[in-house]
Amino acid sequence: MKVNYAEVEETFAEAFPMYCSRILITALNEKWALTAAQVATGFASSIIMSPAEAAVENVVSPTETPDNRVGVLIQIYHRSLPDLKGQLVARMGQCVLTCPTTRAFDALPEVKRRIRVGRTLSKFGDGFEKKDRMFNRDVWRIPVMEGEFIVEDSFGVVKAVAGGNILILAEDEESGLRAAEEAISAVRNSVKGVIAPFPGGIVRSGSKVGSLKYAKLAASTNHLYCPTLRDVIKDSKVPQDVKCVYELVFNGLNVDLVKKAMGLAALAASKVSGVKKIAAANYGGKLGPYKISLAEAIEKAK
Repeated sequence: MKVNYAEVEETFAEAFPMYCSRILITALNEKWALTAAQVATGFASSIIMSPAEAAVENVVSPTETPDNRVGVLIQIYHRSLPDLKGQLVARMGQCVLTCPTTRAFDALPEVKRRIRVGRTLSKFGDGFEKKDRMFNRDVWRIPVMEGEFIVEDSFGVVKAVAGGNILILAEDEESGLRAAEEAISAVRNSVKGVIAPFPGGIVRSGSKVGSLKYAKLAASTNHLYCPTLRDVIKDSKVPQDVKCVYELVFNGLNVDLVKKAMGLAALAASKVSGVKKIAAANYGGKLGPYKISLAEAIEKAK
């Protein structure tokens, strides 16, 4: 089907389950809340080689935070609960506790499955830490040179969805990047509960499961969508008028949110002149059980 400038391929994105925690970082001002959030979600684009998947979700108004200060929501993902706890403790301990004026609150308060992150971090207080009830939350007050770091005792965990995606096939790098940026902006402005974990939300080097040549490689370049290989391989999926392909990957608290993000992203990208086609990546069931129809995602987003 044709949507705006782009032809939309009849296909689906293949997504998979991961455990996720959602953290609200507040600070004296937006600069420091964002600084902590960005540092805490670094080196977390893909579980293929990164120790976790994580990203900033959005900025939160002081009217929506427990301590009435500006906040930033982040999400952190992992395949196993013990590894997720390790990532939460490490990232919050090294990147949030250390950052000026920050506090850390659970952003999934209704969830029954909990990880006791605050209690673990409290040991940094060397016996001077105190458990307290503040902002209608159970928190730990950890003495630091600035004053004290306040962190919630436990953080909720949900079985979330990772790997929803769209592919933007464009006539050149400029139009492709502009379309990708517009798509990411549309999602960030309209969908709560979703992150795009790659740099700026955009992937230049989409991968496939495994390798054609190297048996021990978990993932390798998605050669079917590499424009420079169009005339080298027989089964290239890059049309003659396409010179650039970008992938956008979305993780979300549930499959409906990921589907909405895919649809909004596809619609936004399709409005950019130079975008020839919108597709999605899937791997014949090798990656995960969720099959998210691209056409249905677009219809839902309209």
